[in-house]
Amino acid sequence: MILQALAFYLFAFIAVAAAVMVVTARNPVHSVLFLVLTFFNAAGLFVLTGAEFLAMILVIVYVGAVAVLFLFVVMMLDINFVELREGFQRYLPVGGLIAAILLGEIVFVGGIWAVAPEVKGALTEKVPEDSALTNTEMLGRLLYTKYIYLFQLAGMVLFVAMVGAIVLTLRQRPGVRKQKIGEQVRRRREETVELKQVRPGEGV
Repeated sequence: MILQALAFYLFAFIAVAAAVMVVTARNPVHSVLFLVLTFFNAAGLFVLTGAEFLAMILVIVYVGAVAVLFLFVVMMLDINFVELREGFQRYLPVGGLIAAILLGEIVFVGGIWAVAPEVKGALTEKVPEDSALTNTEMLGRLLYTKYIYLFQLAGMVLFVAMVGAIVLTLRQRPGVRKQKIGEQVRRRREETVELKQVRPGEGV
């Protein structure tokens, strides 16, 4: 138990410190790297709580895809950081207002736990576990049986969003030659092949 507590405090401290550095770092590339560090430590916290599936999803999806994509975009964009920092004072009141709202929501949730202890007890109640199944297998059985329709609906929403993004970004520009599969399949031999009689000693 002491080792688990030490690991928890270590992961939590590094995650909070890295999250603060994400916001306060002057270089966006450094911010993305600190974000990756935050994700790794959050995955470590998930492992300590027995949610190894969420830990692997956090590492594979967020670190392996989202954070790396952010890093590539930041490195490829030509951003004027001096001009970007000049607008910080202008957006500070709005950012402070949003931070105050989020802080109020967190205090409200904590106040509910203090006023109604039964709510906290319902949240911390243990789910009956089957010793023969792993955490990932139990989650898969629940997701693909009880919530299968909601899972398929979420997949359809993501599919429609992907198709919409492709349609919005697809542009027809004149003068650009593109491959047309239908015309290639329908073409005939006489339209593409031309036979010429070449006499000896003469070119085409």
